[in-house]
Amino acid sequence: MTPPTLTSHRPLLGIALMLLSGTIMPVMNGFGKMLATSYPPEQVIWARLLTHLLWVLAFFLPRSGTALFRTARPSIQLALSLCMLVSTTLFFFAVPHVGLAKASVINFVAPFMVMLLAVPMLGERLALRRFLAVAGGFAGVVVVIRPGFDALDWASIAILASSFFFALFQCYSRLAAAVDRPETSILYSVLAGAVVMSLVVPFGFVVPRTWLDGAIMASLGLVGATGHYFMARAFAYADASIISPFLYWQLLGAVAVGFWLFGDLPDNWTWIGTAMIVGAGLFLAWSEAAGRRAPRG
Repeated sequence: MTPPTLTSHRPLLGIALMLLSGTIMPVMNGFGKMLATSYPPEQVIWARLLTHLLWVLAFFLPRSGTALFRTARPSIQLALSLCMLVSTTLFFFAVPHVGLAKASVINFVAPFMVMLLAVPMLGERLALRRFLAVAGGFAGVVVVIRPGFDALDWASIAILASSFFFALFQCYSRLAAAVDRPETSILYSVLAGAVVMSLVVPFGFVVPRTWLDGAIMASLGLVGATGHYFMARAFAYADASIISPFLYWQLLGAVAVGFWLFGDLPDNWTWIGTAMIVGAGLFLAWSEAAGRRAPRG
């Protein structure tokens, strides 16, 4: 497969955009955790998905019109949208009961899940270096969750399940990218969830108690969409092998936001698991880059 063409080769700009994305995304998760401790989780999920949808419509609908909704594979877009809904629901129901940094660490197993799911869903081959990275990443998550050492931590298991559905979402996104425009997939990624949660939320809706709570609810989708946009732009300015390691800045951002909003700091086991996951990711980035540089016989 031909690699995507860079807008221009500006690696420092790409790294800066990735760091900016990694700073923004933990803020969204931190605000979501803060709201979910005071409001019904389904209301937070609704705010997250609906505001994201409204910003997408405001940005793309004037340019594309009704063509924005046109898809060649509605079944794939529906699956993509449902995966986003399930992943977001699991995350926001669980995150009030687990530290933000720990939740973010567990979430970082998603890229390794994508490698496993890509074999049956996308027909990709699981090379040895990818298998070793997957094994290292899952070992790190086991260290973080420590099943059997504490009482069953349902919240951590829910975050892990959220990561699985997010990995499914990424695989469906790749399938959709072959037939639909990116803006169409961005729309459908939150459309089903916004509709479903809009039907559910009236039964337990709580009027925001302060103007600040209302403002945070209204901004959740914008913050998330902005973080994803900066990440996408980062890959337009430098190769993935250069940019990908800086994804892990998000883990430090989660530690900072968790301490800022909740006074939480990860325990030693979480730091050890984090090091294992980051190490597996960096090994994969290095080995993939080395494989591309190797001369072809």
